Amino acid sequence: MSQADYKEITFLGLWKNNPALVQLLGLCPLLAMSGSVVNSLGMGIATTFVLLTSNIAVSLVRNVVSDAVRLPAFVMIIAAAVTAIQILMQAYTYSLYEILGVFLPLITTNCVILGRADAFASKNGILPSAYDGLMMGIGFTLVMVILGFFRELLGTGVVFADMNLLLGDIADNWEWHVFKDYPQFLYIVLPPGAFIFTGFMIALKNKIDNHFEEIAKAQKAQEPKEDRRVRVTGKIS
Repeated sequence: MSQADYKEITFLGLWKNNPALVQLLGLCPLLAMSGSVVNSLGMGIATTFVLLTSNIAVSLVRNVVSDAVRLPAFVMIIAAAVTAIQILMQAYTYSLYEILGVFLPLITTNCVILGRADAFASKNGILPSAYDGLMMGIGFTLVMVILGFFRELLGTGVVFADMNLLLGDIADNWEWHVFKDYPQFLYIVLPPGAFIFTGFMIALKNKIDNHFEEIAKAQKAQEPKEDRRVRVTGKIS
């Protein structure tokens, strides 16, 4: 695959075809687990890991698995990747694993994972499939972390609380009290707040896209029109 194709995969995963803001896939963990930065980052990393590993595995077996058992095989691959990340989180981030709870095993049924396995990894080689999974995972994680940041900030007045649950002792002092004596606005931290902020993010993205489309149209309108007149030389008898 050419460099231009990798640039397109990056643009699609992070912006144009972002799974959370454009495809509107994986909304269940997005809405439920984006109440804080640490929860968002933990769920995003887990989802990215599953996307990456499942895309690689699906690409490896794409020419071996028949169409009759293709989707069940993909689900089994995804379930194995989810089991692996669960074991890793149980070993290294057990407290965060307990907080994420049932949403970790539910990654198996996340439409983002199965959608990329069927739409991209089953039709492309290992490296493009791995890169596609990585970009889609990063795009999903970025949206979750931004949601988690603003919901935690406006809901509690604090950001980066309990980051040690994911990053260990190095993040013990990362908690940032932005507002002093802030009355907690729990509605923002609860799932309804996620709907509101997700709607604002989708609206903002659409506004940006429309702005650049208008600029592109204006530039195209200013381009000199091609002269299609045909010159006839010589004498016509």
